[in-house]
Amino acid sequence: MTSPFGDQNYGVEGGYTVAEASGEARTKFLHETYQHLGFAICGFMILEILLFRVPGIEGIARALAGNWFLVLAGYMGISWLAQRWALSSTSLGMQYAGLAAFVAAEAVVFLPLLYVAVYKTRDPNVLPTAGLITAITFGGLTALVLLSKKDFTFMGGALRVAGFASLGLILASMLFGFSLGVFFAFAMVVFAGGSIVYETSNVLHRYRPGQHVAASLALFASVALLFWYVLRILTSRR
Repeated sequence: MTSPFGDQNYGVEGGYTVAEASGEARTKFLHETYQHLGFAICGFMILEILLFRVPGIEGIARALAGNWFLVLAGYMGISWLAQRWALSSTSLGMQYAGLAAFVAAEAVVFLPLLYVAVYKTRDPNVLPTAGLITAITFGGLTALVLLSKKDFTFMGGALRVAGFASLGLILASMLFGFSLGVFFAFAMVVFAGGSIVYETSNVLHRYRPGQHVAASLALFASVALLFWYVLRILTSRR
């Protein structure tokens, strides 16, 4: 899995970014953004719990894993649409619909990997360990950006190139049947870390006040990407 987002139209023309806003407005935006990120993560967890209670979950997980090209294509399409909805400047309801659609898409995409982690590894510590590593990494990188107040949006070009390259490798592995291996997963963890730094910087330097839903969606995408590959690494070692 790779990040579905490229360079986004934040709609700052004619307005002002969070970095240019008052201290009170900036604090409010950050609070709302990370609050919605927390809601998205909780929603993702609830959806996974509900999906795992569906009868025949093993068959569903196998079907998704066996049609990974179609699943990935659908995920990319839904992600693109969700991001457009979340950036809507006219409808708050559409913004929330975009965030909800993306969380639901992530829940479906994660299902085969979570099934392996829960039922195949037979290690109850795999998921908590992956979650803890993800949380610590995300927290550290977020603190780095917010406390340093540096603008890391220059990383966007390199991340887009790396994202397209990783997507090409993923598609090639599906078409030609070769495994990308654990080294690719480690490389994608680094990529996900870079995405977190970039998106956190965007929260301050690219988004306008009132675009907290879109900002939380972008952050959730990076967190989910990091969690995915951390979990891949942990499950591959069991």
